[in-house]
Amino acid sequence: MGGNAWSHTGPYQSDPVAAFRQAQEDELARDDHGFEGRSVEDLWNDPDWHEYIFTGGTGTVLDFPLMIEPTNTDDGPFIRPLTDAEVRAWAPHARPTHGEWEAALDSERLPFPGRAQGNCTVLYRDGRPDQIGYWGVTAD
Repeated sequence: MGGNAWSHTGPYQSDPVAAFRQAQEDELARDDHGFEGRSVEDLWNDPDWHEYIFTGGTGTVLDFPLMIEPTNTDDGPFIRPLTDAEVRAWAPHARPTHGEWEAALDSERLPFPGRAQGNCTVLYRDGRPDQIGYWGVTAD
């Protein structure tokens, strides 16, 4: 089997790790994937969750236990913010809108990461941070 690509957005916060955690909690509230009553931290301490993620995954931010630094190139399962240079490669003004982000993903100017990896970047509306765009590939 090969990993499945996915993308979605979450709320903006100035602290990217806090925004990631909020996106995870929001996603878990929408769908607990049969792991009712558990926090994200509880899930990542459960071997059954590991099996679930590594044999199919959720296709969301729940597939990652933590966010790494933008310059860290370790293999997943991690979510990694893009560096400024990576953003400028597809959005030269460095303040991409939601539409520009989607167009870059669709045209493959913005590549999907490898299996069991995810990326994120701030998306802007009227020049102000508005959302975080998340995209990745499941581990299966």
